[in-house]
Amino acid sequence: MFEAPGGAETGRDGRLFAPAAARNAAPLAAVLERLLPGEATVLELASGSGQHAVYLAERFPWMTWQPSDADPAARASIEAWRAAAGLGNLRPVLALDAAAPGWAAELAPVSAVLCLNMIHIAPWEACLGLLAGAATLLPEGGPLILYGPFRRAGIATAPSNEAFDRSLRGRDRRWGLRSLEAVAEAALAQGLELAEIIEMPANNLTVALRRSADSAAHGEAL
Repeated sequence: MFEAPGGAETGRDGRLFAPAAARNAAPLAAVLERLLPGEATVLELASGSGQHAVYLAERFPWMTWQPSDADPAARASIEAWRAAAGLGNLRPVLALDAAAPGWAAELAPVSAVLCLNMIHIAPWEACLGLLAGAATLLPEGGPLILYGPFRRAGIATAPSNEAFDRSLRGRDRRWGLRSLEAVAEAALAQGLELAEIIEMPANNLTVALRRSADSAAHGEAL
């Protein structure tokens, strides 16, 4: 579910460039270095322009990065970034849509799932599909890592995020900032437990969910 970031530019080789992705790449990488397991295979859902996939694959050469997106224009941009980077640990992009039932059914298990700036620019069903798919792919303790703006009970939402939420809902009434508590509750129903909430620049959060032992054992028994 790719939504071209505001102000994104397209280069002659088809690469999309979003200034926000360039700004938040380093802070995000610093957090991921601690959250991701060593020598991980990381599936990124809704990779968008592909900037993060290239930056993170270069930053963590001992990990394997699997980008994906539902949008053909996004996939073209990701492949253009991948071709320009020439990184051996960055796989060809997959056509995956988190809102599609059973999207993870034919994928091999992965060490971690990463989803950046997607669940607020997609229907709620995409968030639910992301959680269900991640639960089938992750091992016990494996992280699903979300990044973006959220609403939190008892904590005032930043004015810039409120304005962003109004803008999103004006474009599509199914979009908008998600309640972190609602996401955590839906995740728990899939056997994914809220492990950590990390404050990030520009009023964003990194949210780490981990597959519980009970959920992993149930998955192996199926």
